[in-house]
Amino acid sequence: MRRLMLGAATAMVAVTAGCSMLGKAAFQQPVVNLKDVSVQGVGLTGGQLAVKLNVFNPNGYRLDATRLSYAVQVGDDVNLATGVLDSRFTVQSGDSTTVTIPVSFTYAGIGAAGRQLMNSGAVPYRVNGDVTVGTVVGNFTVPYSSTGRFTAFGGASR
Repeated sequence: MRRLMLGAATAMVAVTAGCSMLGKAAFQQPVVNLKDVSVQGVGLTGGQLAVKLNVFNPNGYRLDATRLSYAVQVGDDVNLATGVLDSRFTVQSGDSTTVTIPVSFTYAGIGAAGRQLMNSGAVPYRVNGDVTVGTVVGNFTVPYSSTGRFTAFGGASR
């Protein structure tokens, strides 16, 4: 009886591990890109931006995100924002959603990127971090990274 119970427990562990490995193999990472940046307010020393990230779900099932960490750099490696967004959001299967991150900035910190944007009409950006999602096949924390150019008139492009 004891051997039978031990064998059943071993089989359950093997089945669970196998399903977990199959789930991870079937999971496709969400694609995160910078969508837009808009000025929300300005003051004497700086202001507030709304940084919008587009999160695309390439999977055949919805993703329930619980956490998104981010680092946004503009221009020649000017750190615009880093942080963690702990609000939940859902991305349906094969669809996208926009996540807005409030960012405070100082004129000193963003001056070089702003001058480049005014002079050339565009500034390169990089956004990276990781997103934690719950799926039907388990929870995953996956990294993302995207680069492109933000233009004064057309928003972000890759």
